[in-house]
Amino acid sequence: MLVGAHEVEVFEGARARLEAIAYRLLGSANDAEDAVQDTFLRWQSADREVIETPEAWLTKVLTNLCLNRLTSARANRETYVGQWLPEPVFAGDRMLGPSETAEQRESVSIAMLTLMERLSAKERVVYVLREAFGYSHGEIAEVLDLTESNCQQVYRRAKQHLAADRRRVAVDAAAARKIVEEFLAAALSGRTDSLVKMLTDDAIHAGDGGGVVFSLPRPISGALRVARFLRTLVEPSEAKWEMIGGRPVLFAAVANGVPALVLTVGDRVAAVVSLDVTTDGIAAVHTQANPGKLERATRQWATSEHGEPLADNR
Repeated sequence: MLVGAHEVEVFEGARARLEAIAYRLLGSANDAEDAVQDTFLRWQSADREVIETPEAWLTKVLTNLCLNRLTSARANRETYVGQWLPEPVFAGDRMLGPSETAEQRESVSIAMLTLMERLSAKERVVYVLREAFGYSHGEIAEVLDLTESNCQQVYRRAKQHLAADRRRVAVDAAAARKIVEEFLAAALSGRTDSLVKMLTDDAIHAGDGGGVVFSLPRPISGALRVARFLRTLVEPSEAKWEMIGGRPVLFAAVANGVPALVLTVGDRVAAVVSLDVTTDGIAAVHTQANPGKLERATRQWATSEHGEPLADNR
């Protein structure tokens, strides 16, 4: 069926919400865009006269497409080189979706997107739709063709898998810059204890180089081990700069709702180091250096205001 101006308007009105759902489900902005485009193709060919509630119909189609993608993605990640991490996006990107509540902000952090990898596909859908978008169990049950009681059970299981006793700290651009400056100063101080003081005792570091840029194959944990590795990671070295394409310029930013150290080489984002800040300290450091996962970040960086480089950008 041909799509008229009204049908296009209806879909475009839903696009931002669909992209935000898909990003939380897939952890990839590129895959989210593809899923939303596939949803539009289904919308284009559907008998729209019998669709009573376009929003519900579009959400269901998108969710099923994401479920299929999650299944194939998990198979692909078994052969992924090194640690797989989500694709970071900067503040202002519509992929981040609603951010009025703590639950909405947390659902899009790199730490939570990584943690959600341990959920089954259905658990992830239920958790995201409930926590980040406020869907009722009845509405989610219709999307997934479950009973409402079954949906509630799936939700409880997901919450148990993701249970955390730490409260994350909400930040704006100014607070993020201060945290990143302190983190960078500690990492470059030459004193491991300066960095250890900023980390929680069970802090972790995980890096994703996609087999293109060096990264550790598995996360490391413990404040002392993480601090020692981070000191090595940020220590100026021509060999390291060559690996990412040149000597970087360092910036502070907000990515996925948390403070981030951004390394740029020329007009390209070469790495994003996200800091998961809790009331107890930095609980996780995630370094995304896979060039294929920084394309959207590079495009956004080129068209956004990102302030002055950090003073200490050795």
